[in-house]
Amino acid sequence: MVRCVPSAVIVCFLRPPQPGRTVIFHDVAVLTDKLFPIVEAMQKHFSAGLGTYYSDSIFFLSVAMHQIMPKEILQIIQLDLDLKFKTNIRELFEEFDSFLPGAIIGIAREMQPVYRHTFWQFRHENPQTRVGGPPPEGLPGFNSGVMLLNLEAMRQSPLYSRLLEPAQVQQLADKYHFRGHLGDQDFFTMIGMEHPKLFHVLDCTWNRQLCTWWRDHGYSDVFEAYFRCEGHVKIYHGNCNTPIPED
Repeated sequence: MVRCVPSAVIVCFLRPPQPGRTVIFHDVAVLTDKLFPIVEAMQKHFSAGLGTYYSDSIFFLSVAMHQIMPKEILQIIQLDLDLKFKTNIRELFEEFDSFLPGAIIGIAREMQPVYRHTFWQFRHENPQTRVGGPPPEGLPGFNSGVMLLNLEAMRQSPLYSRLLEPAQVQQLADKYHFRGHLGDQDFFTMIGMEHPKLFHVLDCTWNRQLCTWWRDHGYSDVFEAYFRCEGHVKIYHGNCNTPIPED
């Protein structure tokens, strides 16, 4: 089996039957060139405009990784660089074993009210909706800092294949009045509102986000409902340049 961890360069660890590891390097520029037809259709919905930070193709790699990686690569863990592990990454790999049938991606909930804000018009028109609401009853969206991609399940899912089509992306964006700016995270959040069974929801301790930006920008009254996370933290995520606690 092959497992990969992307960053500026994607590093894949091949696990053959015999002991040992083989490391495979993939050039991100080559992969993103292959992705361009899909990315082009998504950029207008999930970035702040061409030339902005999250408009770069690298922020959409996870969306179609199953199409551009070799067939022998079955699972990938994709990680942001601003993380601090407090446990062995082997335990994170074991989360793949908990995927229910139909689930293709493991991902944690977003821990700020960013999607309460993004879905404001849909929420205004549908006051009883769970969309954008805090856990446990609400659907706060996802954070892509830690993701488990079951590439084989992604390849075999007719539903996911349809959701990548530009017409489907446009249809859902219109339904939810969605205009995001966070790349793949926005795409997964949007389709998760419609098709939650595609996702294995990781516990917040696997992606304990530390950013508090939205607390100071209009959402202090509801912020803690999104931000609280109980349990022993396994991975700290210092998003928006937030300092990570020292050991």
